[in-house]
Amino acid sequence: MRNKIGIVLVAVCACIAGWMFYQNTRVDFQTLDGETYMWKAFEGQWTVINYFAPWCAPCLREMPELNSLSQNLPANTRLFAINYDHKTVAELRAMAQQFTIEVPLIVADEKTRLPMKKPPYLPATFIVGPSGEVVDTIMGEVTADGIRQRLSAMQNIDE
Repeated sequence: MRNKIGIVLVAVCACIAGWMFYQNTRVDFQTLDGETYMWKAFEGQWTVINYFAPWCAPCLREMPELNSLSQNLPANTRLFAINYDHKTVAELRAMAQQFTIEVPLIVADEKTRLPMKKPPYLPATFIVGPSGEVVDTIMGEVTADGIRQRLSAMQNIDE
């Protein structure tokens, strides 16, 4: 009887340890520079995610604005861009160079986990609040100042 209880306890502990290991090592997305991220690491921060594509003229027009924003982000804020269509790392590198994309690019694949669904059209920008939920969706072109103003307004409401 003791052996059976001991085996059950070991099995339960192994399952719990495995689940905890999985939760703590799971990657939600990776950027072109090889950095890996989990959403829980962004708790308490604001995150801006911009969907774009090279075939989307408004997306390419807003990219200099996003580059500017990425160089001077508001406090406690992260910015990422993600290509609408799945591309290989080599294709993303070429695209980033061709269109002078300085914003950290998320490599989209079947394992990528984001707190929003893929938008129905482009450009699309999502603001994820400190709780990890999408708090604002901007469909259409954005400017660095426009995103800063939205973030400022939401951060003042949040305080």
